[in-house]
Amino acid sequence: MIAGKVRMRGVIEIADSIRRRELRASDVLEECLQTLASADPQVNACVLSRTDLAREEAAAIDRRIRRGEDPGALAGVPFAVKDIEDIAGLPTTQGSLLLKDAPPATEDSVHVERLRAAGAVAIGKTNVCEFGVDSSTYNRLWGVTRNPWNLRLTPGGSSGGSSAAVAAGIVPFATATDASGSTREPASFTGLVGLKPSHGRIPRSDGFANWATHGALTRSVADTARYLDVVAGPDDRDRQSLPASGVCHERIIETLDVAGLRAVWSPDLGYAVVEPEVAELAHQAARTLVTAGGLRWIERDLRLVNARDALGIIMISKARDDMTLSGLLPGRFDALGAQLQYWLEKGKDIGPAEVAASWRTVRQLEREMAMLFLDVDVLLTPAVACEPYPADAMMPEIIDRRDASHSGPEPFGLIANVAWNPSISVPAGLTKRDLPVGLQITVRRHRDDVALRLARLLELAQPWHFPWALGA
Repeated sequence: MIAGKVRMRGVIEIADSIRRRELRASDVLEECLQTLASADPQVNACVLSRTDLAREEAAAIDRRIRRGEDPGALAGVPFAVKDIEDIAGLPTTQGSLLLKDAPPATEDSVHVERLRAAGAVAIGKTNVCEFGVDSSTYNRLWGVTRNPWNLRLTPGGSSGGSSAAVAAGIVPFATATDASGSTREPASFTGLVGLKPSHGRIPRSDGFANWATHGALTRSVADTARYLDVVAGPDDRDRQSLPASGVCHERIIETLDVAGLRAVWSPDLGYAVVEPEVAELAHQAARTLVTAGGLRWIERDLRLVNARDALGIIMISKARDDMTLSGLLPGRFDALGAQLQYWLEKGKDIGPAEVAASWRTVRQLEREMAMLFLDVDVLLTPAVACEPYPADAMMPEIIDRRDASHSGPEPFGLIANVAWNPSISVPAGLTKRDLPVGLQITVRRHRDDVALRLARLLELAQPWHFPWALGA
């Protein structure tokens, strides 16, 4: 566990206090930088800094406040950017030695652009597993990122640098991305809230994406709701971006009536290997949520097709093709980390027939999810299959002394990515080793408001605290 107490103000508390002149953006930033100096050597969450620019931006926000202006809904809130998306002035290395000499980005991603336009102040970038292909966060370029709850363990991946930074109290929120659980698994491993929104809710800068979405890691559902209100909405640079929802998520999470929604619980989706204690903690939280929200508990033996291997085949095949076309393979294979080498080696004999069969499996899961939500409104599962594992280890293939090579540590995340549903991990409880476990709440497509409202109800029913936070 990280040493010492740190002040943990949330997104809303900081922004509203600055707008009311109760806090200065510059002072909040200096607190953040002090915590960075004391906590980051323990967790190695932040890998690239823009301290001088951040100080200039915080001072500019203070000047705007003195002039009677409103800098925005995130006025003066420090945040960090996952090193897989662009912020102008810093390189995007994606945790790889292959990109260690990448030039600085010349502009922000749409996602980061919207956060900064709302007054948020970026302190730098957070560590990521190499090219985002892992469930933990360590690489040969920036080293091992550690979980603030237990420094021997991983904070998850691929958004592990972001989860560690938020859980350690360095920043109140950090950006994340999620193609098969990379926001929700780190949230579960570090006791945070992690939303994977409806596909297209937050626009992207890098073109068409089959499954990946932007998101953020925060310490409360309300903070996540404000974040989503800032970044959601259409942008012509992303043809998949959704129209504006017309919903203020920050308000609706306190008032939306969800009573009577039909909820199904599954401990394993019919295929996942899950530690019994993890499943039981999530099950208890699901029961608490059903009671708090007045939901209808639907008994069903849910069995979905396991698309984990199929998704991996598609992703690894594309990665091999892209890296070969760009000239990185085969010549620079030895510069890659162990986990990526492992996957690329496993995928070297993948051919068109295997890829085509994998797409059929993925589309079968799409159909099964569509059929499920014809007569169910909410799917409740554990967010992960196991407690956090060692920080510098490859993802486990044995869980609960059983073969988990075809389901892995995050078997639940991918279903929402494949089917484009909103899905959120919210803290469910602590294991006997005092490690956090999350409940995953998945709802109908485009109903991000329902996902957030349900997460808020659970948060109210069983409040969550960080043991090293001031006042905890």
